[in-house]
Amino acid sequence: MASESRKVILAALFGNLAIAVSKFVAAVLSGSAAMFSEGVHSLVDTLNEVLLLWGLRRARRPPDRLFPFGHGKEVYFWSFVVALLIFTAGAVVSIYDGLQHILHPEPVRSFLLSYLVLAMAVLFEGASWLFALTRFSRAKGKWGYVEAVRRGKDPSLFVVVFEDSAALLGLLVAAGGLALDQLTGAVLFDGVASVLIGLILGGTAVWLAYETKGLLIGESANARVVDGIRELLQREPRVERVGEILTMHMGPQFILVNINVAFRPGERADAVAAATARLDRDIKARFPQVRRVFIEAEPLGLLGGS
Repeated sequence: MASESRKVILAALFGNLAIAVSKFVAAVLSGSAAMFSEGVHSLVDTLNEVLLLWGLRRARRPPDRLFPFGHGKEVYFWSFVVALLIFTAGAVVSIYDGLQHILHPEPVRSFLLSYLVLAMAVLFEGASWLFALTRFSRAKGKWGYVEAVRRGKDPSLFVVVFEDSAALLGLLVAAGGLALDQLTGAVLFDGVASVLIGLILGGTAVWLAYETKGLLIGESANARVVDGIRELLQREPRVERVGEILTMHMGPQFILVNINVAFRPGERADAVAAATARLDRDIKARFPQVRRVFIEAEPLGLLGGS
């Protein structure tokens, strides 16, 4: 999964870098506010990909004394930083530049150049979006796209899908603003398009921040995993009752599990130890993303749950 995420991010990185350069060149030559906003958009996306790669690299570090469960949450932290960056460096700059062009309008000097760059950007961005969406579709399994984003534990995949989707929408808005400027002769629409691009970026940033917040704080494993663990516990003949099953994602592929169970009265200590070891092995075999399992044996009368 990590290698798939890296491929998606690298594809988006090189595509956005090439697009950013072409957009800024076109913005300087044409004087288009929408093209400048699109250049800022692509530049921010490029930096975002760098941060996501950095997060993936940092997350691979092994556990140490200060971080005994590893550094997997680095991916969540840097995904949250990406959301903040999209909002501050992307949305705010685009809205500000658009308002400046609305208040102090300037005519676009070269519509043809702007259209050519936008067309090239659509090709690059569309290829990156299709590549990211294909990988995301494979990873989501039977879930719908919205459900996969809400339940997904690897934000590096859906962050790129979000970015590229916002980028394609922004390109359409930029093209629409330029076309209205050209058709009506009014220089207002180019600035309005820049503001709309900023609003698109702002909405994308808020959604990304919301989706990564739970993972950063400490989100539980999906219900399928929790229910599967409970099923394995209830099959164990020495377990009398299953209490709480507490899970937390320490990274996209690292789940921490803490379980409370009551063993049958009269079970010998060595039999309980053997059952505990067997449960640990079976849970990790069925769910490879479960890396650490802690099983607490409680007196039957004090145990809640089912």
